[in-house]
Amino acid sequence: KKKKKNNTKQTACCLARPPIRNDFSIIKFERKKKIRVVSSINLPISFPRFSSDKVLIESEEMEPPENSGGLNSEGSTLETAERIILRWDSAASGETRGKMIFQSDRDEVDRFLRAVDEIQRTLSSLSFSSPSSSSAASAAVDDHEVKANSAIQIAMARLEEEFRSILLSHTSVFEPDSLFLEESVSSHSSRTEIGEDSSVTAGDDDPAEEEEEEDDEESNPPDGSGSSRLTRRRSSYRSTSSIREMDLISPEAVSDLRSIVQRMVAAGYSRECIQVYGNVRKSAMETIFKQLGIVKMSIGDVQRLEWEVVEGKIRRWIRAAKVSIRIVFSSEKRLCEQLFDGISTAMDETCFMETVKSSALRLFTFPEAISISRRSPEKLFKILDLHDALTDMLPDIEAIFDSESSNSIRVQAAEIQSRLAEAARGILTEFENAVLREPSVVPITGGTIHPLTRYVMNYISLISDYKQTLLDLIVSNPTTGSDPNTRPVMDFTELESKSPFDLHLIWLIVVLHFNLEEKSHHYRDASLSHIFIMNNIHYIVQKVKGSPELREMIGDHYLRKLTGILRHAATNYQRATWVRVLNSLRDEGLHVSGSFSSGVSRSALRDRFKAFNGMFEEVHRTQSTWSVPDPQLREELRISLSEHLIPAYRSFLGRFRGHIESGRHPEYYLKYTVEDIETIVLDLFEGYATPPHLRRR
Repeated sequence: KKKKKNNTKQTACCLARPPIRNDFSIIKFERKKKIRVVSSINLPISFPRFSSDKVLIESEEMEPPENSGGLNSEGSTLETAERIILRWDSAASGETRGKMIFQSDRDEVDRFLRAVDEIQRTLSSLSFSSPSSSSAASAAVDDHEVKANSAIQIAMARLEEEFRSILLSHTSVFEPDSLFLEESVSSHSSRTEIGEDSSVTAGDDDPAEEEEEEDDEESNPPDGSGSSRLTRRRSSYRSTSSIREMDLISPEAVSDLRSIVQRMVAAGYSRECIQVYGNVRKSAMETIFKQLGIVKMSIGDVQRLEWEVVEGKIRRWIRAAKVSIRIVFSSEKRLCEQLFDGISTAMDETCFMETVKSSALRLFTFPEAISISRRSPEKLFKILDLHDALTDMLPDIEAIFDSESSNSIRVQAAEIQSRLAEAARGILTEFENAVLREPSVVPITGGTIHPLTRYVMNYISLISDYKQTLLDLIVSNPTTGSDPNTRPVMDFTELESKSPFDLHLIWLIVVLHFNLEEKSHHYRDASLSHIFIMNNIHYIVQKVKGSPELREMIGDHYLRKLTGILRHAATNYQRATWVRVLNSLRDEGLHVSGSFSSGVSRSALRDRFKAFNGMFEEVHRTQSTWSVPDPQLREELRISLSEHLIPAYRSFLGRFRGHIESGRHPEYYLKYTVEDIETIVLDLFEGYATPPHLRRR
């Protein structure tokens, strides 16, 4: 409409908006311009207030009606609103084509939103107006209704574009390192800034100062013009336990988005609103997951990987999952609540699940694949790591996915945790059976510690690090055998004070000892079989004693039993090796008596020295190649031997040396002094590859 040249005076028009009823019929204009009246629903609509309740409108935007009542007044107001909306028609060409309303000045934004409100008010009043007896009046009402529906359709198309534009242009960019660092920051409330260098600093600010800062931000919002680029901005989070909610979109943008949501929902365009939000935020979620290293893999893909590769992925998954749940998902839920809460029933939960469901399912695919993979002993500890991490995150998962629509996520997480627990129990039982059945029969050279012993005891030591977890998971006693020839028999009644987990650790040592006894029978030399048992039982005892936590779980009762086995093996070794040697130093059979003479038989004495020398040299030759790797055990064995051998040899040599020296070739029989014997004993159990030369006088 052309301006009147002679009239420069601006006219003030007060738009007094009537209260909007909560219970009204939402009229949605379909794309084919057919009117669909949705059944009456209850919407808690509360449009935002503008800068003033009375707004001055320039005469060129909205002229006062010529008469102030009836349809003419309403039609004039509707026409003014229509002009404002048509000016921003996305399908039309003109000065506004390609521009965004919310990137304009705030007055333009306010005018457009007021125009939408006016049309919504008109549609609401028309739907409740009484039928007119006048055909002209009825036609006018129909005309207003058609125009209003056409305008609302154009307005919703524009708001949909604006909604998408604001979501895209105000989405924050977070660096992965910053997210990881955020997750590791202590859980008390504090302020965080992510600067251009992507570093995170947390301060213990005074709560009152924080509240003032937040109030300042709300009362003095930054310029809301926005831009088309992604922004890295100051981000705040709030902490509830381990959950850390961050601003994914700036507060001023949230206010604009919410004003759009309110009007789209009121017009019956909630589905379009949800679709736009879901598409934009799902794309943002994909980007964040890619940055966190969470790639899309099927269960089969995971199970085909080498375990060494999977181990590394488990470490990275645990780290990324904590960030995803405690920061990314929680912040996304907070954003949904900020935009949709109170506008439409459960709309915030619908948008939240629309955005994160596929990402959450992808996140949990990996641990699910691990939980149902083939069981083997080396997998136990990483499975326990996964179980502990998931257990730690379950309260956060339940807090974030707390609605009926997200129940499937909670159920999936709980089921995976349960399967991981079952996998851990199964692996421990299978490991016990594997130790019992370990089939190697080739004797270990020198009777040293068997690799199985080292592996099992190191395994048990690592298991003890997961004591608290396994105390909860292991609830039944191990299954013992009834046939002592195939499986050890153990009575647990004497260990009633022990937990099922403790009993499983003791049972592991029991089946290990049972297997070691079987392996010792493959040594041809009985003495070496005893050295083998001594070495391995001593290693077990030292491992248990070296860990206070493991010693507590095994208990002193069973530790004393192991020590008894060790002493018994040492006694058997001395009997098998040194009884014959010591018997050669006895007096029996050396004295002769007859009718003409009595005394020591020199011939028998020579045989005794010769026998001693031969047996002692054989022991030295063989047992210097045997290995007792523990210095303390080796020294104790040598001392024990010396306490029996040295006094016996010294006494025998002292009593009978003269008889040999007075005869022919005494050096053939008196090969060693007492000092030589003491020195040679020090060669025993050193594990020499080649026997050292015998030391002679």
